[in-house]
Amino acid sequence: MNDQYSEYIKALGFPDRPVLFLDEKAFKGNCQWVIENAGSKKIRIATKSLRSKAVFQKILALNPVFQGLMTYDLREALWLREEGFKDILMGYPTMDKTSLTELAKNPSGITLMVDLPEHLEFLNSIAESAGTKFEICVDVDMSMDLPGLRFGVYRSKINSEDHMRSFLKKLKSCNNLTLTGLMGYEAQIAGVMDKESFLIRSLKKLSLRQLQDRRQKLVELIHADGHVLKFVNGGGTGSLSETRTENCVTEITVGSGFYAPVLFDHYHDFTLTPSLLFTLPIVRHPSENIFTCLGGGYIASGSLEKIKQPTPYLPKGMTLLKHEGAGEVQTPFQYTGSSKLKVGDSVIMRHAKAGEICERFPEISVVNKGKISETLKTYRGEGKTFV
Repeated sequence: MNDQYSEYIKALGFPDRPVLFLDEKAFKGNCQWVIENAGSKKIRIATKSLRSKAVFQKILALNPVFQGLMTYDLREALWLREEGFKDILMGYPTMDKTSLTELAKNPSGITLMVDLPEHLEFLNSIAESAGTKFEICVDVDMSMDLPGLRFGVYRSKINSEDHMRSFLKKLKSCNNLTLTGLMGYEAQIAGVMDKESFLIRSLKKLSLRQLQDRRQKLVELIHADGHVLKFVNGGGTGSLSETRTENCVTEITVGSGFYAPVLFDHYHDFTLTPSLLFTLPIVRHPSENIFTCLGGGYIASGSLEKIKQPTPYLPKGMTLLKHEGAGEVQTPFQYTGSSKLKVGDSVIMRHAKAGEICERFPEISVVNKGKISETLKTYRGEGKTFV
């Protein structure tokens, strides 16, 4: 591992500032894993997990199995369409009237996400005013409710056939909306670590049976109501092997798996290779085994847990200090490894999640065969910030 550390540092030109970089070999290996595990399904790219237009292009060019994007903000979707991307699905509902009014001028290529009557009324009024139609996708809830426990996340309200019937009834009065897709994100399967928990793995198996039955019935209900679905979207990196077996699913969304952040070290059924990493320069040496780096406090979103901090990666033997952690402008760590570190050297870290780290860097240096082969702009490097 420390040989790899030396190779990375040399390839990056012995960086003296924080640098975000992509290991091309590891990245392509992760892409190949997705291809091999997609089964007969198409793979839609989750933009929030990658946050680099150039990275989307690299993936789409690899294999025809990769088709379309799932975006998280309508401003983002409009921009990406301008940049030539096609088949864009909004992963979340939007109430952005300004952007929707812009979309109404040319609604092609972008599908909007809905799950409430309020969404339908709002979108229909804008489309009606513009004399056009929006294509929509209905988001259905894939969580499992147990006594005293919700195994899943709070997203859509539609979790039963009765809820879907009410939704479809409301849709009949919205003449400027066309239902073309269904999405069901099984967050408790795709996004919950299970390597160290037999209980979590058992809950996942129980939940899988329930959600697969629910998704099938809701799709059948939509078809019976006379709608023609262009796609049924499901899954994520963590549920790829399960979701690919569902007959009604036509595509699976994948994002984080391409970068393989720290959270993906804690899944029981698969192993990916870390590909997106960042360096921090050592600027202090306050005591014999303690070194302090510039920056590093790139904390991941979600519930507050120790694992949401960046993780020291290379050289082997680094650990964050319990009472300081990763800080806004400095990150100290204890070092017990064999490499000879000194002030002016850089160490290599991993982020807990995937694309969020791209919000802190304008570019990604691509390391390939011992050198920087290209530099890719992140959203920030393109001058874009969304949510």
